[in-house]
Amino acid sequence: LKREMLPQIEDSNGDFGKTKGISGLADGTPITGVLGDQQAALFGQSGFQKGDAKITFGTGSFLLFNTGKNIIFSKKGLLSTVAWKLKGQPLTYALEGGAFVCGAAVQWLRDGLEFFEESADVEALARTVEDAGGVEFVLALSGLGAPYWKPEARGMLSGITRGTKKAHIARATLEAMALQNVDLLEIMKQEAKVKMNRVRVDGGASENNLLMELQADYMGLTVEIPQNVETTSAGAAMVAGLGAGIWTVEELKKINPLRKSFAPHINAAKRKERLARWHSAVKKTW
Repeated sequence: LKREMLPQIEDSNGDFGKTKGISGLADGTPITGVLGDQQAALFGQSGFQKGDAKITFGTGSFLLFNTGKNIIFSKKGLLSTVAWKLKGQPLTYALEGGAFVCGAAVQWLRDGLEFFEESADVEALARTVEDAGGVEFVLALSGLGAPYWKPEARGMLSGITRGTKKAHIARATLEAMALQNVDLLEIMKQEAKVKMNRVRVDGGASENNLLMELQADYMGLTVEIPQNVETTSAGAAMVAGLGAGIWTVEELKKINPLRKSFAPHINAAKRKERLARWHSAVKKTW
């Protein structure tokens, strides 16, 4: 491609023109913000500082970790990306990692195995047992994404006995959703050389309290949920308002306050033991 064929690079809160002929918007409305959706979610979480991180729980799960002014080229399977560039400020970079299957696994339990009628019912079912009863469910239903990048991997249920019930599989599904995020965040912390004590979450599955408890336990970090969990659209609106001069970055920090948090309740030894069992199961999928 010739350089002249490519669009001009602008600040994320730059002036991209005005609307024309768009239903529901008056002609001439300024377009003053452009972000990728994971970058927008981090912005919507007020993840403006180096070391801030967010997890978006959707069909898959996606982590973005603010690395500040320094671009970090991962040696362990993560993606290096631009988070945003605000007017008059240096570029902000991030490390990104995504698991292809997260909430999609719950949908499979609902539609494929008919365990329950509504996706939200998975929490109540999983809470009827104290643990997964030795069951491991590696969510490689579409291969494995970061940090493994194994498209040939296939989903695997293991540790099943005659005592295994639907509730154990439901619990193992939620545990896997949390554990695959631990793999990503641990690499991010190592490569960015940043200590953390919290991570923010958003997306539909962040309403699942059991999943959030497991996420806090397995990460060994406090998990924070903002008032508005639709942070991708919120972040896009925030950066556009910033570009239009409606508010400042300091004012943005107050827009989406914390609603609840979950602190870890297991010790480092139990966490290490649980992760070892998980990694053993993951390696059997390819």
